[in-house]
Amino acid sequence: MTTNAIGAAPASAASGVNAALGNSMSQADFLKLLTTQLQTQDPTKPMDNTQFVSQLAQFSQLAATQDLNTSVNSLSSQVASSMQSSQVLGSVGLVGRHVLVPSSTLSYAGSAIAGSVGVSDATANAQVVITNGAGKVVRTLDLGPQQAGLARFSWDGMDANGNPLPPGQYGIAAADPKGNALTTYVSGTVTGVGYGGAKVGTYVQVNGVGGVPLTSIAQIN
Repeated sequence: MTTNAIGAAPASAASGVNAALGNSMSQADFLKLLTTQLQTQDPTKPMDNTQFVSQLAQFSQLAATQDLNTSVNSLSSQVASSMQSSQVLGSVGLVGRHVLVPSSTLSYAGSAIAGSVGVSDATANAQVVITNGAGKVVRTLDLGPQQAGLARFSWDGMDANGNPLPPGQYGIAAADPKGNALTTYVSGTVTGVGYGGAKVGTYVQVNGVGGVPLTSIAQIN
């Protein structure tokens, strides 16, 4: 008859412990490990009291650490929720204000539309191209030499031949003489503020554009 060495577990028990350990050890895993060790110890050579007390102390420390993590996570969630609410409430004052936001489309309703082009470096010319729903170019606006910053433009709703175009959605794009794409912005009135989840965050509803992240607003007028 053979006996297991002190603290050693049978093969089946050891595999169970290894599976329990996995990538990390939880409170339940630690308790399972300690119980398995007690069940498989050599009865003629029981675990040393000092070692047993030490393991109990480790178990207590693990429990306290997990409780602390739970408390910290709960506090972080509450703080994040509070900050989100504060940001939404703090943005309510934007309702009714005109803002400049990035957009590749514009909504023409019969009156001139104001917009801007983001120029990263001084350029000899910035060009804005407006397309209809079919993707056909209906108007090209040459803004001339521009310094770095926001280059303003206005579209009166006319095509290249001076004919009025019908109200609707139009595409908008801009580039410099080298063909480098430039960011286009349109001006619109904020009609509402909301929260779109962790990925979106606080957003503003802009007339003619839709929902735009608060952090994307380029200018407030």
